[in-house]
Amino acid sequence: MTDLAARRAAFRALHGAGCFVMPNPWDLGTARYLAGLGFPALATTSSGFAFTRALPDTDWAVPRDAMLGHIAEIVAATDLPVNADFESGYAHDPEGVARNVALCVGTGVAGLSIEDATGSAETPLYEFDHAVERIRAARQAIDAAGADVLLTGRCEAYLTGHPEPLREAIRRLQAYAEAGAEVLYAPGPKRREEIRDLVAALNPRPVNILMSTNPGLRVADLAELGVRRISVGSALARAAWTGFIRAAKRISQEGSFGGFDGSVSFAELNGFFRKDLQAREARTRDSERP
Repeated sequence: MTDLAARRAAFRALHGAGCFVMPNPWDLGTARYLAGLGFPALATTSSGFAFTRALPDTDWAVPRDAMLGHIAEIVAATDLPVNADFESGYAHDPEGVARNVALCVGTGVAGLSIEDATGSAETPLYEFDHAVERIRAARQAIDAAGADVLLTGRCEAYLTGHPEPLREAIRRLQAYAEAGAEVLYAPGPKRREEIRDLVAALNPRPVNILMSTNPGLRVADLAELGVRRISVGSALARAAWTGFIRAAKRISQEGSFGGFDGSVSFAELNGFFRKDLQAREARTRDSERP
């Protein structure tokens, strides 16, 4: 499925019924490996990428153009549809959001999300009407590009410590839907009751739920609650960092190499990427035949 329109159509179809997991790679290798596991779509992770650049995620430290380059790289890594974690659109004003969304669409993504976090500790969420206008601007930019790109409206009420995160998330996400968001996302809820209430309040729009920890829920449980899409954010990147940090600290602090116990072997990883490369080369040869 190398055709861009086909990828975007497939991504839209995934949101029509059922529940699917859209994991978050942070570089070419992790994107290829996740594709090899059979996931139907991928999503970028702003934090996973930021950490590879020795930068924090929540402080708008990664420049827009660096993020656009990373998104394009993940899009090109596989034939799967990719949803871009485009943070707050890399602009405060709706006009800036529209310009940047158009650039993001140009990377070949099948979807993108715009969140309502300001990056400021004093006023962590954009004022309600302004936040809605930012989503409307993103919608208009996608429509103007003539691209079948799914727009996800994202509310950061949970992550910014709002006193009533569920109520505020529902209020904002309902407004984002009216402004043109086709998928709705409020990272944070982990309890069954909260997830059920969120999904019910936003019906019939598909809802994305973040599983960045292990709250005891499985994919089947979330599907039963009506969740349409599941992402893991920075969790896979943090899992990799966890193994690295533990092993490195044991060497530094204990002089021990015990942190390598249980690691995947060189042969397994190298073998996967050898087969993957051979398959890609074979597809390229086939496509070049007259």
